[in-house]
Amino acid sequence: MGETKTYSETDVAIVGAGPSGLALAIELGSRGIGCVVIERNDRVGYAPRAKTTNVRTRTHLRRWGIADKLAAVSPFGVDYPSDVQFVTRLAGPRIALIPDAMNCAPARDDRYPEHGQWVPQYKLEQVLREHAEGLPPVGIRFSTEFVSAAQDDGGVSVTVRDADGEGRIRCRYLVGADGARSAVREGIGATLQGTYGLSRNYNVVFRAPGLAEAHGHGPGAMYWQVNATAPSLIGPMDAPDIWYFMPTRLPEGFKVTQDSAAALIREATGIDLPYEILSSDEWVASSFIADRYRDRRIFLAGDACHLHPPFGGYGMNMGLADGVDLGWKLAGVIGGWGGEALLDSYEVERRKIHEEVIAEAASNHAVLSNELLAEGLEEPGPAGDAVRAQVGERIVAAKRKEFHTLGTVLGGCYGESPIIAGEGGASPVPDSLHYHPTSRPGCLAPHLWRSYGASLYDMFGPGFTLLCRPDADSHDVREAIAEAADAPLAIVRLSAQEAGTLYPARLTLVRPDQYVAWRGDSWQPGVLGLATGRGASAGADRTSYHADAAA
Repeated sequence: MGETKTYSETDVAIVGAGPSGLALAIELGSRGIGCVVIERNDRVGYAPRAKTTNVRTRTHLRRWGIADKLAAVSPFGVDYPSDVQFVTRLAGPRIALIPDAMNCAPARDDRYPEHGQWVPQYKLEQVLREHAEGLPPVGIRFSTEFVSAAQDDGGVSVTVRDADGEGRIRCRYLVGADGARSAVREGIGATLQGTYGLSRNYNVVFRAPGLAEAHGHGPGAMYWQVNATAPSLIGPMDAPDIWYFMPTRLPEGFKVTQDSAAALIREATGIDLPYEILSSDEWVASSFIADRYRDRRIFLAGDACHLHPPFGGYGMNMGLADGVDLGWKLAGVIGGWGGEALLDSYEVERRKIHEEVIAEAASNHAVLSNELLAEGLEEPGPAGDAVRAQVGERIVAAKRKEFHTLGTVLGGCYGESPIIAGEGGASPVPDSLHYHPTSRPGCLAPHLWRSYGASLYDMFGPGFTLLCRPDADSHDVREAIAEAADAPLAIVRLSAQEAGTLYPARLTLVRPDQYVAWRGDSWQPGVLGLATGRGASAGADRTSYHADAAA
């Protein structure tokens, strides 16, 4: 091996320029923390990967000032229907319809400031990458491969390789956001635990001018084809005329090659068109979670620490949320206002969410088109209509929770976190179909539109925010400001009508990631010490920060 040729220093090195790594870089860079992103590829290609950017992810983009940029690159426009249709074939009858999957309709909603969006992941990555590159503290090195890392008490030495040979980066922290085959995960000795091989499937990307007009079901985000020829999903992916086709639960040995894919699409859809195959890739559905997310100064995020079947649209969005959670916490520690407990809380908070979502995705995966087949489903006339009506009822009962997921997307809570002033008792159990906003500590701060049309979230500062009802004592507010010291703290006053039942406490402390850290009717000393990780300690009674508990 040749001599190591270069040496550079930064606060955080990030391996992987996918959504997790880029979100982390944006969180750090927007707070003035230096970081370098190492990416072995250039991210150019047709691979479909995720296609849904959910309401929570777009809310992060709004916070970063780039939600409108993502909307602008939507291939079909943000008002394109995200309906999910179940059909026998594209050329056959409809069986069931689930409207507005993933809350993509652009109408204003009190529960969130940004609707979801049907957009290929590579377009999201483009928007994230351009924004990250515009932040002075952020550097991105494409065509650069992570080789190894060695850490000591002062930091991490990272060896990388590019076209010019090997180089070294010295950093305070290293984050592996390098996907399912994470070299960083392997380097720290963490292992994935779970189940491999839940099903064999293919992603086929193809160009088919005229396909949208060749069927009578109207626009939609995806069409689930329920037939014995090829149980599958198919739908529009990008302009011009680029579609994806996903045959599911294929038997061992069944191959969908570039040569055979077009014929299979014709059979599955019942529509004979010239299909130009762009790519055909096998993928295996599995459920895994890493046994640990951290080794001292090295962390894992995104697919590097959790994998699950892609049914429910959670994976990419959950990985991006990992980057957000870890990003503001690393920024707090490096910036001097956060304590080590911030970093300790990362795995505690995110693992619980990952476990809940993995279980939800596995449940969704248990019912694919293969499980919905029924004798007579494609028969014409009243007999076939009766079978389709019966199967349609089964579909709505089993699959609605896969596409109306707001309870899972917004309802997950961090009630067991060591930096949350919990109120005792179990955290609310997420209900995928129904989101119940609550300002209980550990949960996402409820959204509301202010009287003049602005989102409450737009009033939050880049650090912590103290929400004050009209009856909040000014002395309590001054105490909170004094305790904040170097920690960034914004004060936002709510009217009685705005606070309503969503914010019943006179004071509510919200974290940089918009989750509630504490609430109470009078300020309790030590609250910000807990929330910033400066005063949190293992085994401490976190309920003692509430006046009623202290009394």
